[in-house]
Amino acid sequence: MVSKFSARGFTLIEVLVAMAITALVAMVSYSALSAAISSAEALRISTERARDIGQVMAILSRDIRQVAKRPVIDEFGQRMPAVLGGELARDELTLTRAGWHNSTGAPRSTLQRVHWWIEDETLWRGYFPVLDRTVGTERIETAVLNEVEGFEVRFLPSLAKLEINRDDVIDRKNWEDSWVADVSQPNQGLPSPAAVEVTMEVSGLGEVKRLYVLPEH
Repeated sequence: MVSKFSARGFTLIEVLVAMAITALVAMVSYSALSAAISSAEALRISTERARDIGQVMAILSRDIRQVAKRPVIDEFGQRMPAVLGGELARDELTLTRAGWHNSTGAPRSTLQRVHWWIEDETLWRGYFPVLDRTVGTERIETAVLNEVEGFEVRFLPSLAKLEINRDDVIDRKNWEDSWVADVSQPNQGLPSPAAVEVTMEVSGLGEVKRLYVLPEH
């Protein structure tokens, strides 16, 4: 005789329901975990991107704020102004800057000829080891930031031409899209601009804009 307290097993339907519930819980947990990991990864990438942009802007700011009014001689023997750039120039921004650290005590100037330009959505910085170069002088180039869709530089000839409208927004009608020497007057020097505005378009993050007033010395 079988006792009325004998164990009763699970039916097939109960087992299937339990498995379905377990699978559902696992799926929800996996989705939540996957979303958390994706969010953390996106935050990490965004943080690293912001850090990289900040470092590039710091280098650019250092170059511009230490500009020196020292023209140079290029590889063709032509005298080039201390600052040039814009739409009509070879590179978006070229300048002579001071403060080139010389930790090894090499026999060279502390001034440096620096170039900034964009190529194939990559922002580059280059410099020459000497100020007045010859045909064999090679430029040292470094890619500083990728996924850059635009890099524009504008120039203000004089602070007297700086105008601000009623909304405290800078009026750019007096700004120049190019800062290059007049080829029709090769013996006339090109003064340095009073201010430089840099606009960088970064993929996925939008526009980064900086305005610099150049030193007078």
